[in-house]
Amino acid sequence: METISSVDGTQIAYERTGSGPPLVLVHGTSADHTRWEIVRSPLEEHATVYAIDRRGRGESGDSPDYALEREFEDVAAVVDSIGEPVILLGHSYGALCSLEAALRTDNLSKLILYEPPFPVGDSFPDTADVVSEMKALYEDDAAEDALVLFFTEVARVPPMELDALRAAPNWPNRVAAVNTVIREVLAPTQYEFDASRFEDLTVPTLLLSGSESAPFLKDAVETLRVVFPNNRVVVFDGHAHAVMNTAPDRFVDEVLVFIQEPS
Repeated sequence: METISSVDGTQIAYERTGSGPPLVLVHGTSADHTRWEIVRSPLEEHATVYAIDRRGRGESGDSPDYALEREFEDVAAVVDSIGEPVILLGHSYGALCSLEAALRTDNLSKLILYEPPFPVGDSFPDTADVVSEMKALYEDDAAEDALVLFFTEVARVPPMELDALRAAPNWPNRVAAVNTVIREVLAPTQYEFDASRFEDLTVPTLLLSGSESAPFLKDAVETLRVVFPNNRVVVFDGHAHAVMNTAPDRFVDEVLVFIQEPS
């Protein structure tokens, strides 16, 4: 793993593999850079892949006081450290971090966002009770139960998708990171999406969504579709929030088509 120093001095780790145009991968809540293992091999045949460990995960550092804005800076720092324009791909919470990082760097060639979780209208879940229950489970040494609660009650993934996540080799890493999950459930509730800030973001953008994803995730994608001046949307029919696990070939195909299109 290599590291880069973020704005606040936190060391952010990433693993670099493959060859071709730079593609930075930003994982979601509970994951680390190993989240991409199932799709990374075909991607790195066409791109130099930089798979990040977000702060508090894997080999990246952390800070005593958590703030969502530091995550935006972390992603931008990795992007800015690369010597040519970058394709930035974020999933879930990592898509929210990538969305905001896009306003903090001039080094993007393309942007791919898969269902960033930010409040839109009334569809965003009320997580107060879930967070309390997750904290209680974590303190009672029931970290896996807390993680399952997150996926079922916050991310609202269907049973088939949860089974696929639990079967993946990085599931133990997810369980070990439950202490970071709680803060990431709380942080988006304080985030306010201001459409005017993104009206001039002309970088070509691919918006990914699952037909079976939770309404609040689909609402966020639709909001970005309306606001972003240069985007297209791909919906994975029959899948939800983790198509990398349930239909990895379809995910890779859509990403590679977009990467290889002329800007």
